[in-house]
Amino acid sequence: MKAILFDQPGGPEVLYIGEATRPELQAQHVLVKVAATALNRADTLQRQGKYPAPPGESPILGLEMAGTVVALGEGVSRWKAGDRVCGLLGGGGYAEYALIHEGLALPIPADWTFEQAAAMPEVFLTAFQALVFLAKLQAGERLLIHAGASGVGTAAIQIAREMGAEVFVTASAAKHQICLDLGAKAAIDYKKQDFAEEILRLTDGEGVDVIMDFIAAPYFHQNVKSLRTDGRLILIALMGGAKVEEALNLSHFLRKRLSLIGTTLRARSLAYKIQLNQEFWAFAAKKFKENQLKPIIDSTFDWKDASQAHAYMESNRNQGKIVLQIRS
Repeated sequence: MKAILFDQPGGPEVLYIGEATRPELQAQHVLVKVAATALNRADTLQRQGKYPAPPGESPILGLEMAGTVVALGEGVSRWKAGDRVCGLLGGGGYAEYALIHEGLALPIPADWTFEQAAAMPEVFLTAFQALVFLAKLQAGERLLIHAGASGVGTAAIQIAREMGAEVFVTASAAKHQICLDLGAKAAIDYKKQDFAEEILRLTDGEGVDVIMDFIAAPYFHQNVKSLRTDGRLILIALMGGAKVEEALNLSHFLRKRLSLIGTTLRARSLAYKIQLNQEFWAFAAKKFKENQLKPIIDSTFDWKDASQAHAYMESNRNQGKIVLQIRS
């Protein structure tokens, strides 16, 4: 099969379409003819040599895909050949064929394109895990989402809105409107405003209950300042760096009973991912059907233009997901 490959770590220009071994069918797995995949920050990090695939996963880039089931492994009962599915992968989405455990595949809504379906799994499952499994967000609580116009950010806004939370986001000014349209109460321009001061102003000095953060070290002290008593900081990525330069005052954690929870999804166990899939779909299936939830697509590239798609993501211009169409 053909796949998007790279021979050595580097910039977007190292990507090319070449020949790879088609995944070997396994018990409880389905083989999918991939029609579309989508970019994630993890893909750019893996391309740079900073985030290798977990043991046993495909070294090919791509953490999600959408396509048509073409073969069934032993013991598969949930799917049949011809079914349209999408799902979360440990790797291998940037290819003509991908293998996925039957418990991780999700049905594609009848009126969705493959591109829409490819834009959904990683960001919605990441956001759902952070808000429901980890933060245990409750109706009426306040949530701050950093990078609100990102793929995960746009998914998190919608999920939190449907859960009855009050949502605030940080984003550059040009990206505020999409966040507000999706249900954010207020958007803060992180380039010109101190988001901690703005959060305190917007909440009458109380702060927020939960923060979803992708930036890490540069935002740490402001995040602590932004949290109210019993607040939870969910750390999803380290885009700004891992080391906090200023001294930490841990008394804030005791005085306000704060929780710091770090998480990744890619290396979680199969059982965990299946449970997450099931609980998410129970929450979201009807909402997707009724358009209460929807994947937000910024742009679509042909997979021969994967280098340009990666460069575009790294320019931080996208609002929502960047999709790749896989053409045989």
